[in-house]
Amino acid sequence: MNDYEPTSRPPAGASPTTVADQERGPGEPRARRSRWGKRGAWITAAGLTVAMVGLAGAGTASAAVSQPVPAASTPPGGGPAAPPADGGATGIVDSKSASSFTLATATGVEVTVNEDSATTYRLGILPAPASVVKTGESVLVLGLVDSATITASQVDVQPFGDGGAAAAQKAGVIAFQQGVPSPTQSVGQIPDYTEGEGTIVSGTVADKATVAAQAVVPGGVVDRVVQLSDGEYEVHNISINWPHHVFVSKDFKVVGYE
Repeated sequence: MNDYEPTSRPPAGASPTTVADQERGPGEPRARRSRWGKRGAWITAAGLTVAMVGLAGAGTASAAVSQPVPAASTPPGGGPAAPPADGGATGIVDSKSASSFTLATATGVEVTVNEDSATTYRLGILPAPASVVKTGESVLVLGLVDSATITASQVDVQPFGDGGAAAAQKAGVIAFQQGVPSPTQSVGQIPDYTEGEGTIVSGTVADKATVAAQAVVPGGVVDRVVQLSDGEYEVHNISINWPHHVFVSKDFKVVGYE
């Protein structure tokens, strides 16, 4: 089984908040460990540099920011509830209203993006007005994720972007299929990691980790970013069959995924 069923059409100083067992998806074991593979080259994507520049104005990464846990919501299709946390998604805008828009990811996941007065916009690396978001544009959205809804803190319009389609195909992202189990394959370096470990982070740290992961493995929705004991990050994907866990270094470079 999978983390969460998508809502979409099928594809064409406070105490740290730890990741609780109830945040596991149906396809994720209670305790699973895997060891580092061979030390390989960093996994990169052409869009990563541009995307990371878009966050330059947000300041440098600071220590992990602990996040209070709001009331949980039920994911589409049932399954365990996950409290909202910072994350994001990449896709093509397919509808627009005065205060929101929807996008479709490379695997067909429909995401609702709510905008407010705090939302900032970029066209490439340059600040832009809200009107830059138009139907058919490729966008990266960062913000507070509640299942398939994002309250956007930042929207980056990617000139000449494809909504992450090429990167998803290159990474071998597997779209969600009801009743189809997730594969147990892995790519790159997988840390000694047990599901449920780590501290949920927010703000600039979560944004940088999400940008790095979405540049390499787009197609799903990042619903949280967790800092591990060694200082690296696990970026958690939902609404796809694989991969669910993307591991990002302290320098915000993807090192592996499973």
